[in-house]
Amino acid sequence: MPTPATPPRFPRLAAVVVALALAVTGCAGTDAPAGSSPARPGAAVLPDRVEPLAGTARPALPVTVPSADGTQVTVTSADRIIPLTGSLNEIVQTLGLGGQVVARDITATFEQAASLPVVTRGHDVSAESVLSLRPTLVLAETTTGPAEAVRQIRDAGIPVLVLAAATSLEDVPKRIGAVAAALGVREAGTQLSGRTADRIAAARKGVPAGTAKKPRVAFLYLRGTASVYLLGGSDSGAASLLEAAGAVDTGKESGLGKDFTPLTSEALAAAAPDAILVMTKGLESVGGVDGLVKIPGVAQTPAGMDRRVLTVDDGVLLNYGPRTDQVLSSLVAQLYGKGA
Repeated sequence: MPTPATPPRFPRLAAVVVALALAVTGCAGTDAPAGSSPARPGAAVLPDRVEPLAGTARPALPVTVPSADGTQVTVTSADRIIPLTGSLNEIVQTLGLGGQVVARDITATFEQAASLPVVTRGHDVSAESVLSLRPTLVLAETTTGPAEAVRQIRDAGIPVLVLAAATSLEDVPKRIGAVAAALGVREAGTQLSGRTADRIAAARKGVPAGTAKKPRVAFLYLRGTASVYLLGGSDSGAASLLEAAGAVDTGKESGLGKDFTPLTSEALAAAAPDAILVMTKGLESVGGVDGLVKIPGVAQTPAGMDRRVLTVDDGVLLNYGPRTDQVLSSLVAQLYGKGA
């Protein structure tokens, strides 16, 4: 299903795309669940479902918690929860409160959320759709918009908790803890944070010790139908994952201080990546690896010459949530696995 070319997580990327007056096409997250398609031997196919904690979490409410927009939010009921990003939906579901989630945004593609009504148009929140479902709590991120819609929901008397967008592994326990606190299930939050940390640590052990030369990886955001070709910089969100996988993020190393910048042959030549990381839908949108190497400059890089492409599903790559260990394991397998 076509969706806007701009991922909702990257406000500066949105500005770039608008400035370039690009058309719309597929995006991070679709209306139908999708697993990743490994581009190389050793790539893991990530199951598009979350793994809730065992047992039933019982919210202890009311609670008052700080919101990233500078307000204090009092939550009196967790009976009807609407998370406005796929990442937040994933956290709520994994904490064991999936039965109380009554809607999703377009980026929540995993199995447990697939049948929920969508309350976004493209990536814009529909205040009318949200309010029609009578939520008792709405979870949003600082990048959620439009601001008028979020304000309309709050003005209707609905508690709206805003969380900072995640950009690194360090954000995983913070986000889990913040959501758990708002839902009155702090103990479940502690348990989930511990489980996730243990799994991320186990995934990191897959990085070969004593590697003489760290693989250099360029993160590209691609939407071929709209001619969107962008190179990830230090704020793209990929650097933390790549570094944990024992790799160098070439965009960050090159001093690209933005999240994304238009891709040029010169920038690729300077980056000289050994491998290219793309989202699964992005790779599909340019015609797979064959189409990727036809993008100007790609074939001249070590990655292009070796056709070394790493893929992870759009809906989970940069979520920095309970499935981050799976993302990291997939990257490690694709970088160092047999045939890589």
